[in-house]
Amino acid sequence: MSQSNAVRAQSLPATEWQPLCSSQDLVANSGVVAWLEGDQIALFHLPHSEAGEQLFAVENRDPKSGANVIGRGLIGQIKGDLVIASPLYKQHFRLVDGTCLEYPEQRLRVWPVRLNGDTVEIGLTG
Repeated sequence: MSQSNAVRAQSLPATEWQPLCSSQDLVANSGVVAWLEGDQIALFHLPHSEAGEQLFAVENRDPKSGANVIGRGLIGQIKGDLVIASPLYKQHFRLVDGTCLEYPEQRLRVWPVRLNGDTVEIGLTG
């Protein structure tokens, strides 16, 4: 995919883009986990969503259990929001901002993410 065919990225500011993995490492409609500076990041690639191709990057650590399992969760949609369901306690987190629908005090960290050619890049803020 060329940069001109950019994936819709989360609307978070990024001051620096850092390569994270190859687009070939992504699994369509599923999660994969990458390591970045001590953080496990769950990447979700939705190549054929209603809004077009989308890519999301969220924290892999489930805030309720403390286990690194979010990348194995199921993608779904609740009231128009794309969500990931934690595989352990089944709480739902919005992919766009990490908000938990059932427990507002729980939240996943999110990163801006994009495809640049065949490279998945993560946005780092300064």
